[in-house]
Amino acid sequence: TTVELWNHTTIMNFLLSGLFSHTPYGFFLFSLVLLASMAALAGNILLLFLIQANVHLHIPMYFFLSQLSIMDLTMMCSVVPKMAANFLSGSKIISQGACGAQIFLVVMVGGAECFLLAVMAYDRYVAVCHPLRYSVLMNWKVCSLMTKASWMGGVADSVINVSMVFSFLYCSSREVDHFFCEVPALLRISCADTLLFEDFIYACCIVMLLLPIGVIVASYAQVLTAVIRMPSTEGKQKAVTTCSSHLVVVGLYYGGAIFSYMHRASSKTPTRYRATSIFYTVLTPMLNPLIYSLKNKEVTRALKKMLGRWGV
Repeated sequence: TTVELWNHTTIMNFLLSGLFSHTPYGFFLFSLVLLASMAALAGNILLLFLIQANVHLHIPMYFFLSQLSIMDLTMMCSVVPKMAANFLSGSKIISQGACGAQIFLVVMVGGAECFLLAVMAYDRYVAVCHPLRYSVLMNWKVCSLMTKASWMGGVADSVINVSMVFSFLYCSSREVDHFFCEVPALLRISCADTLLFEDFIYACCIVMLLLPIGVIVASYAQVLTAVIRMPSTEGKQKAVTTCSSHLVVVGLYYGGAIFSYMHRASSKTPTRYRATSIFYTVLTPMLNPLIYSLKNKEVTRALKKMLGRWGV
């Protein structure tokens, strides 16, 4: 019957509670998030285009930056379109396949970005502390291997998370108190004992968050020492400007990720992790191109050159 078919379909789906209510205030906040998403989309695509089109930006630092933009775009596009469609249509349904795809992409990009930010810190360390050996230590083969390793680390983490999350039984309501399928949100509605898996997530976070942070801190400690010893004020200023942009991005990203994942799912309130999730799925992708372009003379020079060609 129709009722049985509906019940069977519902069992195979999840329901997302969403981020905003259908009130004037909710529509206003939704509009802000949509504008931020469009700005993030435009900013990252523009940055990718500038890096690709300008030969002066074909160096390891901007290669890593282009990978960061691809990761940010993947993160945002895996979450925002479904959130917007559900809000505008009034529907809460997400299929199990789409839910699994969201978890896979978000965890993959999240893990890959953790490793990539550590690689970018190492790149700055080599550039500042070993400038004469930079072209040897950071040749394209090394850069390519480190980037692939970052992506593969994220893929491995996401495969484990997806396979484990969907091995649990879920309660009949299957209503996820979130605006997308995030691992901690799904664990909260599971009817099974998930404590062992939560401990596993915590251990993964130590590897994928704290170890890269250790690399970043060690790299920038060496950079700071080298900058202090620099005789040239111009050299100091250039090093500080480049490194400070990366440190701001690191602070934004790792802060949100630690807040979201380095707690048990049962210990967090839905409102807190929804707010944190919008931070790293929309706001960080929007801010990254701004942080790097506004504080980087080479990027702004490339943008002016491009606009000059177009007669703007």
